Amino acid sequence: MDFGHIHTFYFLGIGGIGMSALARYFAAKGYDVLGYDRTESPLTKELEAEGIVVQYDDSLNVVKGLDKGRTIVVRTPAVPEDALVYVWLREHDFIIKKRAEVLGVVTRSVRALCVAGTHGKTTTSTMLAHILHGSHMGANAFLGGIANNYHTNLLLDSESDLVVVEADEFDRSFHHLRPYMSVITSMDADHLDIYGTEEAYKESFAKYAGLVEHALVVKRGVELYGSVKDSVELYTYDVIQAQRNHIQSLIDDSQPHFYADNVVVKDGAIYFDFHYPSGTVNGIRLGVSAWVNIENSVAAMAVAHLVGASDEELRMGVESFTGVYRRFNVHVNTPQVAYVDDYAHHPEELKASIESVRRLFPERYLLGVFQPHLFSRTRDLADGFAEALSGLDEIILLPIYPARELPLEGVTSEWLLEKVKAEECTRKILVEKSELVVYLSERVNKLVTMGKACVVMTMGAGDIDRLVNTITKTLIYETNG
Repeated sequence: MDFGHIHTFYFLGIGGIGMSALARYFAAKGYDVLGYDRTESPLTKELEAEGIVVQYDDSLNVVKGLDKGRTIVVRTPAVPEDALVYVWLREHDFIIKKRAEVLGVVTRSVRALCVAGTHGKTTTSTMLAHILHGSHMGANAFLGGIANNYHTNLLLDSESDLVVVEADEFDRSFHHLRPYMSVITSMDADHLDIYGTEEAYKESFAKYAGLVEHALVVKRGVELYGSVKDSVELYTYDVIQAQRNHIQSLIDDSQPHFYADNVVVKDGAIYFDFHYPSGTVNGIRLGVSAWVNIENSVAAMAVAHLVGASDEELRMGVESFTGVYRRFNVHVNTPQVAYVDDYAHHPEELKASIESVRRLFPERYLLGVFQPHLFSRTRDLADGFAEALSGLDEIILLPIYPARELPLEGVTSEWLLEKVKAEECTRKILVEKSELVVYLSERVNKLVTMGKACVVMTMGAGDIDRLVNTITKTLIYETNG
């Protein structure tokens, strides 16, 4: 694909995280950038403020003015096939490419540092970008979330040839990338509506691993089926078990190339030592005190070290990192009430998030709100969801967020809630999204009145994020009122 004759990019689904980052990139490069999305959001408002034209209806006025010979249409599967704008563009033979295809072209002319995996890729890639952006090397980045440090999902540095990319396995998108280096954090089965089987899912990761050009950093225990290029350096990373702090146990007896140990919690902060093949950085304070971020930081520091970041740049990057929007954000933290919001939408992510809260707020009553995402994911992973949610003291379950799917018979939040073991999770209830804030207000007020310190968690990848600000204000009022 050649952009030499192109002067306009039109994005179908421009309000998505990945799409908006790419739109911002081409706008910064001087191209005309326009797009379509079904609903207005804070992100689309930001794009409009930056000079990007966004349409929210099916009017053809904008697309009819496009020069077919000098325009590339970039699409996301989130836009339905029957959307009138999309139908018209297809019928008139516009060049239409997936976001991943266009991003793949960008990665071919730079040193792409890609982060793949079922879990942790957004936080790991954003942390890596932050470390490098503040280092002597600099970095560009296409992020899968809004970095709290920068309030954007795109970082640009004209002096650097390093580009950090979140490698998305959905629809096999990451096969379009050409990674110079890559991290693979995990391969727990997901997107089975696309892949069909767990084997096919893992085979897709094996194919991706074969695209890496220079170095591959893999979480210890991740099995890659297929071959990595002989020229590629292969590394492992992990967190070393220490009985005193109950870190997740090692999978085997071999020592990883990069690892964290000596993990301690002091004054609400997490400290650890980072080891690489020829040295150690002692006493790093984790900027975001989520237990799972120990592992994410090891992966990010491993790649940053391999491309040349100094020990002090590694330390400064991790300690100054303030996280990613909706990745374990602590919005309220008082002696009576804490509120944590997390994007967790897979059983393993739920387990990790709940465990992090348990460690940070021991002895507190844990009330979790979960919005399942996709009927197919709920059906395929129901038992895993039930097991993870049973780790809460109380669960509030919202209706399933359908996203791109139609309902599946028998797959409901009621069905899922029945699977949660009552003897472990002592209170469970279904609540409509429209009623959630009022219910939480009443429930938290009752707990506080009883003298029971609690933590409220909201989890899920749907539209539950639209309530985060309101819940935050409500819980602050309940605490201070």
